[in-house]
Amino acid sequence: MQSINFSFLKVTPLNVLDIILVAFIIYQLYNLIRGTIAANIFIGFVIIYLAYFAVKALQMQLLTVILGKFVDVGPIALIVIFWQEIRRFLLLVGKNASLQRNKAWWQYFFGKAEAEKNNFARIKPIIDACKSLKQSRTGALIVFTKYYDEQFYQNSCEVIEGKISKRLLESIFQKTSPLHDGAVVISENKIKSASCILPLTDKTDLPSQFGLRHRAGIGVTEANEATAIIVSEETGEISYAKQGRVKMNISFAELEKLLNKDF
Repeated sequence: MQSINFSFLKVTPLNVLDIILVAFIIYQLYNLIRGTIAANIFIGFVIIYLAYFAVKALQMQLLTVILGKFVDVGPIALIVIFWQEIRRFLLLVGKNASLQRNKAWWQYFFGKAEAEKNNFARIKPIIDACKSLKQSRTGALIVFTKYYDEQFYQNSCEVIEGKISKRLLESIFQKTSPLHDGAVVISENKIKSASCILPLTDKTDLPSQFGLRHRAGIGVTEANEATAIIVSEETGEISYAKQGRVKMNISFAELEKLLNKDF
């Protein structure tokens, strides 16, 4: 009986690292498109590719030519259709690198205690405003972004450029205020703009009670390097959106931890 020789399979530490990195990238890409229309589109692409190889093997010439034309432009079509997901993936990679670098420098020069103290002073007015909005059941959408994209936000916003304060946030979201519709955008330790109209998420598996405010909060975190606080007008419930995912009904202690981590 002849034995099978597997000597050609050489497993090295670099091969293992290569497999782990590829698996990690695939997992991150899966997380980015999970629960969105993009996932269904990707499945459609896979089905068409499988159908192409099947009809080619069966020598069905007409279908082979038709599907072959689609397969030829497949890579370009993928980039065009999934440009938003590709952008989010690159933002995720850049964000993780830049945040870790900034945290290290901040703690090196100023110390952990000083950094936490300064951070708490910045987020306290926001938490206080959320407490007031929750109590009065006033709907609100507050977006935090590290890089303020003027072209993206200012096209549909009123420019504020104001200091972050509880009273200012409360007055913006009052139902009689002309700025209460839309989102407030906070960047560079300022309220940069208000009444912003944001893109809605394409997710199809969201809870039925989510309205336009929640969908806009999730949508902006998918399209940009941003996080969002959503206060429900119906229930006063506070939700926190990041990278297209949302945490519902969070406490103020949780909100403080999340803002300390991300803001």
